[in-house]
Amino acid sequence: MADVLWAPWRMTYILAEKPTNCIFCTKPQEQRDAENLLLWRGHTAFVMMNRYPYNNGHLMIVPQAHVSSLTDLDPATRAELGELTMHCEQALRQTMRPEGLNIGINLGAAAGAGIAEHLHIHIVPRWNGDTNYMTVVSAIRVIPQHIDETYALLRPYFEALQPQPPPAA
Repeated sequence: MADVLWAPWRMTYILAEKPTNCIFCTKPQEQRDAENLLLWRGHTAFVMMNRYPYNNGHLMIVPQAHVSSLTDLDPATRAELGELTMHCEQALRQTMRPEGLNIGINLGAAAGAGIAEHLHIHIVPRWNGDTNYMTVVSAIRVIPQHIDETYALLRPYFEALQPQPPPAA
């Protein structure tokens, strides 16, 4: 008998109706942060977890502005994106103790952006041995912790962050 690996969260994504509007614009407006996996709201950007992560703790730092390029952002937003990326690194290192991190931006669909019209930064914690044959052989990712548990682990770090004053105009 063959071993069976279950990834039930994936079927929800596969069968779900795909949104026609930008989730990075609509989710923050809903004011349901835990349900939408939003961890932090800044002046010009926010942090949310990826609902379909590459690995546990996969975070996204997203500008509020609906733009597809860094060149379309004002300096204050670019600065806040950098600060939030640093905070995400610290939060992941403190709570999940990764052995490495992938941090990146995919600009355009050809570069792998799933939502190409709204720039976002990915930060993915990595551990030695976390890549294996599963993704290659069967297009399955093994995520060892439920996403709600990961949210609960990370949320206190972000709640403790002191809001920074908005940048001077």
